[in-house]
Amino acid sequence: MSTKKTTEKKQSAARKRNFIDDFRQKLEKKSKQSKGWELALNIIWVFMMLVWVAAVLVATQLLLRLVLINLMHLDQASMSTNALQTLYSALVYVVSLVITIFVPWKLAKSKTTRDELGLRGLPTWTDILLAPVGFIVFMIVAVILVAILQAIFPGVNWNESQDVGFSNLISSSDFVLAFISLVVVAPVAEELIFRGWLYGKLRAKIPAIPAMLVVSILFGIVHGQWNVGVTVFVMSIAMCTLREITGTIWGGILIHILKNGIAFYFLYVNPMMIQ
Repeated sequence: MSTKKTTEKKQSAARKRNFIDDFRQKLEKKSKQSKGWELALNIIWVFMMLVWVAAVLVATQLLLRLVLINLMHLDQASMSTNALQTLYSALVYVVSLVITIFVPWKLAKSKTTRDELGLRGLPTWTDILLAPVGFIVFMIVAVILVAILQAIFPGVNWNESQDVGFSNLISSSDFVLAFISLVVVAPVAEELIFRGWLYGKLRAKIPAIPAMLVVSILFGIVHGQWNVGVTVFVMSIAMCTLREITGTIWGGILIHILKNGIAFYFLYVNPMMIQ
């Protein structure tokens, strides 16, 4: 009897182990399937976010131009004046920002917090001190990357000047309007949209490096030129890195202002230096 009972106990224990092993394997299989679905859904969600931001920026520019030209009876010559160009640029950024943030909030109940926008508190000394460091690193990397790409793709015009929408700056008011649009409004608005809202939403779903890459690729694409796109791609990586370090977009805004301010100086104040 003792031997029989021992054998039955061993068989019972073996059945329990087999049951547990089977149950664990099923759980692992379901877990892998669940992770696969989660990854697929995250990829689709990221793609939709990128399409949303790009579509808003493009549609806003087209619609506002149609409104200013058709409803206000302006022609292309009038649109190119510095005052209207400043107004147009400011409206594009403000309307794009409002649509990007508030339409998902209202339709999908996707509320955006200050932390997601990277607007936690005011700029700190860390933001102020890291910004020039990030700018120098970004410039060095951008110069090296452009040099490499020039050798690989010699057919691309890597010296093409960027059309920023302002020309014939004569009076002091022209310079002030262009400065406000290019060095103040554009950096703040673009950082709120890209390194603020978009990056904040993506980081809630995916790791830092993929989020940096997709935000920076989109940022380069919307600038519409190979040479500019490569440079701002690297700049975006630097600004996303600062957001990861500080938790805010203040460092990115400062880098962006510094970059646009230097470009403004060479384009409009002292263009002879780059000719």
